[in-house]
Amino acid sequence: MFNFDEIVERRGTHSAKWDEMESSFGVSPDEGLPMWVADMDFKAPPAVNQVLMEAADNGVNGYYGDDHRYRNAVITWMSKRHQWSVQPEWIVTCAGLVQGTAFCVQAYSKPGDGVILFTPVYHAFSRVINANQRVVVESPLVQEGGHYKMDLPALAANLNGREKMVILCSPHNPGGRVWSADEIREVAEFCAQHDLILVVDEIHHDLVFPPNKHIVATLAAPKHEQNMIILAATTKTFNIASALTGAAIIPNETLRAQYTSVLNAAGVGPNRIGMLMATAAYEQGEAWLEALVEYLDENRRIFDEAINAIDGLQSMTLQATYLSWVDFSGTGLTPDQVIEKVQSEAKIAANHGSSFGTGGEQFLRFNLATPRARVVEAIERLQRVFA
Repeated sequence: MFNFDEIVERRGTHSAKWDEMESSFGVSPDEGLPMWVADMDFKAPPAVNQVLMEAADNGVNGYYGDDHRYRNAVITWMSKRHQWSVQPEWIVTCAGLVQGTAFCVQAYSKPGDGVILFTPVYHAFSRVINANQRVVVESPLVQEGGHYKMDLPALAANLNGREKMVILCSPHNPGGRVWSADEIREVAEFCAQHDLILVVDEIHHDLVFPPNKHIVATLAAPKHEQNMIILAATTKTFNIASALTGAAIIPNETLRAQYTSVLNAAGVGPNRIGMLMATAAYEQGEAWLEALVEYLDENRRIFDEAINAIDGLQSMTLQATYLSWVDFSGTGLTPDQVIEKVQSEAKIAANHGSSFGTGGEQFLRFNLATPRARVVEAIERLQRVFA
């Protein structure tokens, strides 16, 4: 029904993933494989592209207004897919979740305050924290049974009282971990004990592989719902990152007012095309998503099996996302030597683990959301250079 094996030419289309690969990694798009930026090489659901064509046919591209249909689409999706009852007034629209995170930093902390991250974690978090003159407080994850776990006792022992927020990536990027309800509840209780706002980035919550099951943080810890901001979007789920449209879902009226105040001060409004795309995706994209997850799961299986057969390489078991987190420490090579082999010899652009913070130094992150032929080619190249 949906052809994820189709090779879509993205070179020369203003694609960050393809057209900035050479400047960022020294890998030419003519011979290289871009496995870094977290977008997919697949066409969006037909309904999304249809709404773009309808907008073009209309020909008038004015300001977006009347978001009732969009809000209803968000509410319906969260209810059906995540068993979460969202009230329309809880939804605050932002231009993507990096901006959504930055607004949280601005709304709930001041310059010099600490913001806690469980590292290694999505690199944009530390970037916006630093850019807003706040302090990144790292709480290194520990590996147990092939997965990451949080060490809250160690974090508690290192607090200095200047911390104001915790940002939790759920599911986790880059480790692909689906946190259990108990783990989320423990974080929520930790935040309550230490007077910390809990911001939960759930952008990957629809990209979960069976039998794993994502649980919305407010459902895992309902008594702490009023201390949480949930960030969600269609952009990763349906490969529409250019929509630059996300939602900060904030049950607490006071926290919502603080957030909205920052958004108003920045003068931001909704992106018309993004809102149309997001609405169409939530309303008509479910069948496409089901097929996508099945396809990605097989890409993951093929990649993991092959990578783990290469001496010195270990891929962390992926429960969610399409981002494989590969440990090269067993090769005996330095991180720079690994990067040189992957980029210069294998001609693959993958995210450097050090950019994700403490604990990521020996890793590279590989994007598997690409036609299977490219995944197989990447495996063959890595087998050759690490043989």
